[in-house]
Amino acid sequence: MRILGNKKAVMPIAIAATLAFGQQPASAQGLFDMLFGGGIRHNPQGEFPPPPNPRKIRPAAPDGEGDGGVRISSPTYNTYRADKLVRVDFKSLLPAPPSATAQDAAFVPSVTSTAFRDAVAGLSDYELFAEPDIAKALIAYYSANPDFIWVSDNAPNSRAQDAVRVLGEAASYGLAPADYSVDVPATATSATPEERTKELVRFEMVLSARVLRYAHDAQSGRVDPNRMTGYYDFPAKPLDLEGALKTLAHTQEVRTYLESRHPQNAEYQTLRVELEALEASEENEIVVDPKLLLKPGESSPELPKLLALIGRNLDDEMGGSYGETLARLGTSEVYEPELVPVIKAVQQREGMKGDGVIGPRTVASLAGASKADRIEKVKVALEELRWLPSDLGSPRVFINQPAFTASYIDNGEEKLKTRAVIGRVTNQTAFFYNQIKQVDFHPYWGVPQSIIVNEMLPRLRSDPGYLDRAGYEVTDSRGKKIPSSAVDWGAYGANIPFSVRQQPSEANALGELKILFPNKHAIYMHDTPQKSFFARDMRALSHGCVRLQDPRGMAAAVLGTSVDDIAEKLKHGHSTENVTRVIPVYVAYFTAWPDMSGKVEYFDDVYGRDSKLMQALDATEAVRTPSS
Repeated sequence: MRILGNKKAVMPIAIAATLAFGQQPASAQGLFDMLFGGGIRHNPQGEFPPPPNPRKIRPAAPDGEGDGGVRISSPTYNTYRADKLVRVDFKSLLPAPPSATAQDAAFVPSVTSTAFRDAVAGLSDYELFAEPDIAKALIAYYSANPDFIWVSDNAPNSRAQDAVRVLGEAASYGLAPADYSVDVPATATSATPEERTKELVRFEMVLSARVLRYAHDAQSGRVDPNRMTGYYDFPAKPLDLEGALKTLAHTQEVRTYLESRHPQNAEYQTLRVELEALEASEENEIVVDPKLLLKPGESSPELPKLLALIGRNLDDEMGGSYGETLARLGTSEVYEPELVPVIKAVQQREGMKGDGVIGPRTVASLAGASKADRIEKVKVALEELRWLPSDLGSPRVFINQPAFTASYIDNGEEKLKTRAVIGRVTNQTAFFYNQIKQVDFHPYWGVPQSIIVNEMLPRLRSDPGYLDRAGYEVTDSRGKKIPSSAVDWGAYGANIPFSVRQQPSEANALGELKILFPNKHAIYMHDTPQKSFFARDMRALSHGCVRLQDPRGMAAAVLGTSVDDIAEKLKHGHSTENVTRVIPVYVAYFTAWPDMSGKVEYFDDVYGRDSKLMQALDATEAVRTPSS
């Protein structure tokens, strides 16, 4: 029997974690929970995708192997290509501009429009290159407003001086000063009036172009993250370029305006301070072998270096407990039993499980990355923050994937911080932000198409009834339940017009609740039966969704209630409760991030994304370099 779907909407499916191949749910759940846990879905139509058109379904091969080579692939990383600069066409400035509006007429320029129009002749052979939208904005603005912004009395004015100073401070924000470099005409000059006019009008144009580039970069970043990979998903942050020039022409607060284009959150400011401190600091003089592996009773000449770092950073509590031990054994190359509690305490302080074994992660947390590596991480973090809203919002949920944590922050206080499991390197969690929508108690788990195709279909071709035995529901495009054994699974490749879901149970891959924020990646936070994963330091272990060690605490936080109330709701079976407050959620990726006390912490680049962003930044710099 062959059952085909159609183009109508399928029964809703919740997207997340595991599946049991041919076993009873309770006994097989652990295996598939390790394999799955959410993921990337490639249909942008919200949480529940429609079935594919059956005409596009590729039938099985005559030998019965079907379309076994077809898979649904995860997003890939692209070689970043920045927009090429274009030469600004000043010819259109020569015709008489339209009459000024009433608002413009209220502004009395320091240089007459006639003088500006006369000066424009000096642009006829001027080669100024800019981004296409900036080049367009320059011509549009000066056509409608034929006057100088940056020149008064035959010299750069105070606005220009302020703008040039701000552009020169770009490095303090992790930007490249060369991108905004402008040669300022000297005040005293022996040039003829005609030469001086040409010099000033060209200065006017290049400064406007670089100010607009700076404003754009400060607000949105130097690269478009969505071009880098499908794992990045950020809405555009449009900037009215003509409006920016108009604002700058009517204000003396140039610095205030330009600095306001940067994110205005505390995290951004903290990272700026960290960058300044790093660049002013000396390289760490104590270098420990990053590959050190040392167990109690063993010896290594690297141990005294590590103990010296611990002793140098003792707080009052640690000093009171272990100061004497470190003073007595600080030069020992033997990992004595008395030193084990010291190492365990340090590991726990750094968020590790505290097993007393000195390994690369312990060394990294104490000796840290090199100064150059930390500077790069901070610059990357500053760029990534420019992709997010300037005001991160309060309350908010912040998931930092490299830290494997999820936090609920309200009024500047971290009310909840819990360990999290994120996607494996082969099933990466996307980087995006959204808004918390609802909490599902005892949820269904709808199997993503990628898991059905990539993980289940090979088994279903030879054993079509195993989903029935494992306690899963199969539904067609009309939402009608169909026995798994009644489907000719061998007839399909990557397009399967059926939905598969697991009913609420103790073995459900999502555990007892999930927290939804609609997104095209089908990612959400949820509970899990696989509790042992939270004891690991490296927790990139899921199929893409974010598993929480304390899901009840997070549900209580976003619903504005107590954990006891959540426990009571869980007694009453499957239900859904909407989140009525505006709570943004950031599924973020920062290898450098400040904690709530302002200390910047550094994390491993689990997905290797920092290097890909640096490649994109290098590509942007290559386009902007004049010689290119």
